[in-house]
Amino acid sequence: MATAARCEVLVIGGGPAGSTISALLAQQGRDVLMLEKSRHPRFHIGESLLPMNLELFERLGVAAEIAAIGMPKYGVEFVSPWHEKPSMLEFRDAWDKRYTSAYQVRRADFDQVLFRNAVRKGARAVEGCRVTRVDFRPGGAEVTARLEDGGEQLWQTRFVVDASGRDTFLAGRLGFKQRDRRHNSAAIFGHFSGARRLPGRSEGNISVFWFDHGWFWFIPLQDGATSIGAVCWPYYMKTRKTEPRQFLLDTIALCPPLAERLRQASLSSPVTATGNYSYSSRRSAGAGYIMLGDAFAFIDPVFSSGVFLAMHSAFVGAETVATCLDHPARARRALKAYDASVHRGTGSFTWFIHRATSPVMRHLFLHPSNGLRMQSALLSVLAGDIFGRTPTGFSLLAFKAVYYLFSLFDLRASFHAWKRRRQGIREAGADPAA
Repeated sequence: MATAARCEVLVIGGGPAGSTISALLAQQGRDVLMLEKSRHPRFHIGESLLPMNLELFERLGVAAEIAAIGMPKYGVEFVSPWHEKPSMLEFRDAWDKRYTSAYQVRRADFDQVLFRNAVRKGARAVEGCRVTRVDFRPGGAEVTARLEDGGEQLWQTRFVVDASGRDTFLAGRLGFKQRDRRHNSAAIFGHFSGARRLPGRSEGNISVFWFDHGWFWFIPLQDGATSIGAVCWPYYMKTRKTEPRQFLLDTIALCPPLAERLRQASLSSPVTATGNYSYSSRRSAGAGYIMLGDAFAFIDPVFSSGVFLAMHSAFVGAETVATCLDHPARARRALKAYDASVHRGTGSFTWFIHRATSPVMRHLFLHPSNGLRMQSALLSVLAGDIFGRTPTGFSLLAFKAVYYLFSLFDLRASFHAWKRRRQGIREAGADPAA
């Protein structure tokens, strides 16, 4: 092993969360080292962004670069086989009228923009470098990583930022990671060329298609490709008898509205399957470390919250790291506040996610009403407006009350949906990629 090197902050992972916090800390004049296991550009799923991302791009100084690679997204279309017409919800109808659009992006390009920005701001970066061990010591940690040539390198650092994504490096090793027992799902996805998109201004909008075993995403990208993925209960994924490509095509055939949109389309990428989709960690921070984005928790992507939550946690995390390093006496309070913030972020979406496939929720999305400003409040959540001072609390409570009231009106359907969901949750540990 080479002689130990030093840095002030070591960031595990060079995705949106890791690149964002590296840029912010480097701007503070700190010695930041970012270790990325792959090399950019690299494929990643999660192409749909939220309007509240745009403010973060401005603060990072990358707004023009993201606009150049993004497909404008003004809202979300919901399509249900149990309803006659689809529904289109647009961000311009949210509570705050300043954030009316977002982007769909190829993550390979998007992540590379953020990664290179961090380097321009002064962060040191090593690609093809996988962290294998973190040993916390008084005053910091020792981090061991394996390089592409098989050699090992040791770094001594004052603070560790875990932005390892679904690898959940620290959460797994510290025993904090836990499967979301209220929501268990798996996904299979690929890119298509020739998909029929919505007309005009709505061309870049994301579409959500419900079907018997879960839901599909339909994400149009700027270069003509369309990302298609199915998020399903594990009991359905366990029925797979074919290779992933054919299974995805067979699953699409179960959703006639989506199959029609793809009638002239063809797969243009490999098909990927992943299981154990939703998880969280009991803690997101501790003495000498914090976890960002997916390294802390991953929730069902039905509301496209992943990249926004990752980047927002990086902004809050940068302030937290600075406090811990510069004012150690305040570290405990700062870490506690950070933990509360990331739990608030995921919590703002999970109530809706846990009910997204229920017949009542489908009905409310397909028949939106702005009584008591419920639709505006819901769109604020969908836009990512969950950390500011937008006064949506009462309207969201009213929406939840209407949900429960409608559930009582149709107890039979609600009970059947609850029973199927319980079955899906029990089917833990499904791995469709196996």
